Amino acid sequence: MPDQQTNLADSDHRPSLVQLDQWVNWREFTPARIALGRVGASQPTEALLRFSMAHAHARDAVYEPLELAGLFAQLEGPAGCIAVKSRAADRAQYLRRPDFGRRLDSASVERLRESQHDPSDLVIVIADGLSALATVRHAVPVIKALRSRLAGWRIGPIVIAEQARVALGDEVGEILNARCVAILIGERPGLSSPDSLGIYLTWNPQIRRTDAERNCISNIRPAGLSYEQAATKLVALLEGAKRLGTTGVNLKENDGETQRIG
Repeated sequence: MPDQQTNLADSDHRPSLVQLDQWVNWREFTPARIALGRVGASQPTEALLRFSMAHAHARDAVYEPLELAGLFAQLEGPAGCIAVKSRAADRAQYLRRPDFGRRLDSASVERLRESQHDPSDLVIVIADGLSALATVRHAVPVIKALRSRLAGWRIGPIVIAEQARVALGDEVGEILNARCVAILIGERPGLSSPDSLGIYLTWNPQIRRTDAERNCISNIRPAGLSYEQAATKLVALLEGAKRLGTTGVNLKENDGETQRIG
């Protein structure tokens, strides 16, 4: 069916100039920007405004600071939590120097060393990453969904990290002598998902670990992967990592079960 110009009149009884795409009905199945129509050689004004708003939300998510008070409230107080920071002094430096976000500052290293916690099977790190909005909205609900599934696991303190990249979790886990670390971190915002949370899992965390030695669960949010689904996937990976002594490319999730590759 060829494109057609709508003849519908607006509230002022003026005909619309927007030409509809023949596959406009597909929009109900995806949040992607498809079948937007056109006005001459341009996009419709409404589509341009929606794009600009989504871009603004994504930029705001990148620069929004982590609300420690909000996280502590959800966790029912700061007891049992350790707050740390990366070597990035502020958000501008964090964005310019990703390497600074991968290492703890000296004060945080000392704070963790002095925390005097027993060795644990799992340490959970809550980190701002590139979307503190995602972290504040989704990290604690995921932890609550996870707790009932971890009977028999020795859980260490919850560590809350500011200006953090994924690899920061490995240093935290190494200092706290954890067998495994899971870092819940805000992912890079998209134009349809400024609040997507990711989980990165590392067995035997150490500073020298690489991305190939971690497993990732991504797009955790109400419009993506639910908290219950994320918790189920994480437990499956944890059990596989415990059984095989590895994470990353050597560990694969398959229908709720894990197997070693190679």
